[in-house]
Amino acid sequence: MSSGRRCWIVDSRGHRRLIPAGRWLGGEVSTPADRIADATILRGCTEPTLDLGCGPGRFTAELATRRVPALGVDLSAAAVEMTTRRGGIALRGDVFAPLPAEGGWGRVLLADGNIGIGGDPVRMLRRARELLAPGGLVIAEVDSPQREIGAESVRWESDRMVSAWHLWARVGANMIGGLAEVAGLRLIESITVSGRFVVAMCAV
Repeated sequence: MSSGRRCWIVDSRGHRRLIPAGRWLGGEVSTPADRIADATILRGCTEPTLDLGCGPGRFTAELATRRVPALGVDLSAAAVEMTTRRGGIALRGDVFAPLPAEGGWGRVLLADGNIGIGGDPVRMLRRARELLAPGGLVIAEVDSPQREIGAESVRWESDRMVSAWHLWARVGANMIGGLAEVAGLRLIESITVSGRFVVAMCAV
């Protein structure tokens, strides 16, 4: 991804969809629309931010330039390396394993559909709630309202690599309020920007 190679997400039925590598990398290789959406997300990250599934680290690194304390977490060693190379701080690890400053983060970020990590959105939201400081917010990207809740086994593929299979869920914007309630959160904002769906939730 860092060199611009095309990558796909492949599900267990063999269906492939192109990974939006430019969006995930951010900066000049992303589209103007995605830069607008990212800027909207970043404006919400005014407190110490934990970026779960940080990937190449565009949010973690940008927050560092803004002097907002931020930590990225990702299972991929390559993702952690890319984040640190860009000036962010990141660690390699499982988002469900113990993490630094649990219960002390002003913002927990689940960008790029990372609410789907592990295939169970309620579990992911409960984990995010555990990580929040009192008065903190979970900021997440979800799918369009037409998307129903669904989990699937997926892997990444490129011309040079094939990842292991892992569970992933996709959640439509119209479903997030109910899931948040089950997880002990309350939906306080839902916006659409540049065709992307961003929500903010607080603990109840």
